[in-house]
Amino acid sequence: MGLFDRIKRAFTGEDEVIKHEETKESIVIEKYDKGMEKTRRSFSDRLNEFLADFREIDEDFFEDLEETFISSDVGFEMTLAITDALRDEVRLQNATTSGQVKEVIIEKMVDIYEKGEDNLSALKKAEGRPTVLMFVGVNGVGKTTTIGKIAWRLKQEGNKVLLAAGDTFRAGAIQQLEVWGERVGVPVVSGREGGDPSSVVFDAIKKAKEENFDYLLIDTAGRLQNKVNLMKELEKMNRIISREIETGADETLLVLDATTGQNALVQAKQFGETINITGLILTKLDGTAKGGVILSIRHELNIPVKFIGLGEQMDDLQPFEPEQFIYGLVKDMLYFIYNKI
Repeated sequence: MGLFDRIKRAFTGEDEVIKHEETKESIVIEKYDKGMEKTRRSFSDRLNEFLADFREIDEDFFEDLEETFISSDVGFEMTLAITDALRDEVRLQNATTSGQVKEVIIEKMVDIYEKGEDNLSALKKAEGRPTVLMFVGVNGVGKTTTIGKIAWRLKQEGNKVLLAAGDTFRAGAIQQLEVWGERVGVPVVSGREGGDPSSVVFDAIKKAKEENFDYLLIDTAGRLQNKVNLMKELEKMNRIISREIETGADETLLVLDATTGQNALVQAKQFGETINITGLILTKLDGTAKGGVILSIRHELNIPVKFIGLGEQMDDLQPFEPEQFIYGLVKDMLYFIYNKI
């Protein structure tokens, strides 16, 4: 069964996605539902309003639809991909009513996002050695907080976790990570403020290997993607990791602030020109109506989203579930379709 069919079955209560009222799954569903409220209202309200007024499907319809998608922060390239696919599909299915057009829109949006691939959101896990996760991003996106929350999650799963305070540039960064280490009960390898972050990384890898840690999470200085010296420093840290672990970091995770919308896509592109980004983490999704940027990132960069921030609590940083995300995005549209409104 495809993702689109599962989403439809979820809405009608036929699928596991909205069952388990008293289980862990229902808690996750509630977090997605609450955390995506602003994005869902922005996306669904605009489309419902637009489609409520359309009279016929012509070129003006598609141009207006493109404007609606772009205003919902879906992004230019993703918008063109959806509308191009819609042109053929609407005529093929002979969709004429608002409900029929909405179904086609959701179906094509899911097809473009899914790309026939399996869910790649799970973190990689190394065998026989520590798994190394390196976190990068600009200042202010919540990178250190994200590291703390992921450390907590990994420890809850029974893993032995070590943190490395590789941000020796920002005042107070080392202390901030050490506070998180104390809070979640994991050790932190650190150096002096203003020191060489690569030496911190070297010491952390040595400790992680000697003491059989399952995961090593490395914080790095917040850097603008156009700051040459800081990006070179990141490359040096990568060389240290590759020297000590043949395959290098198992994951290089770019942390992005979802409230910046399409600027998050620009950051991801620019970071990707310098380093190999294996996954994305979008923080503060609950505080923005710009969550449509996830669709743009998936379409243009094909980099999997690993986690999304749905609130401020420790467990509000949730593993990204495409099915839950798209269901949360279009739920209000489905309500209008299946209730004949």
